[in-house]
Amino acid sequence: MSRVVLEGLEFHARHGVYDTEAVLGARFVVDAELHYAFANLPDALDAAVNYAEVYASIAAEVTGERYQLIEVLAGRLARRLLAEQPRLERVTVRVHKPFAPLPGVFRDVYAELTLDRP
Repeated sequence: MSRVVLEGLEFHARHGVYDTEAVLGARFVVDAELHYAFANLPDALDAAVNYAEVYASIAAEVTGERYQLIEVLAGRLARRLLAEQPRLERVTVRVHKPFAPLPGVFRDVYAELTLDRP
């Protein structure tokens, strides 16, 4: 299986369970692994998964809706990409919340989901 990876897509959004997160927002980072067979692909965009469209879909979902849980956001993103990109066979989405309101020192918190086309 081959894949195209969009890594480190950064957005300011208002996800979280606390009221301050809804008001102030925070930085969220999304990675998307797009699995589809492209080993013998012709050199034409209409034969591929258009990752500019994928980026636009991710941006719209992350910044256009508000979710309490990054797990739910990851699920919405994965299902949306599979629905909008019929060539995708599998997608892995990671939603990072590097400034999660935790009381300790940490590098990152993220939710990861892999879905296959049914």
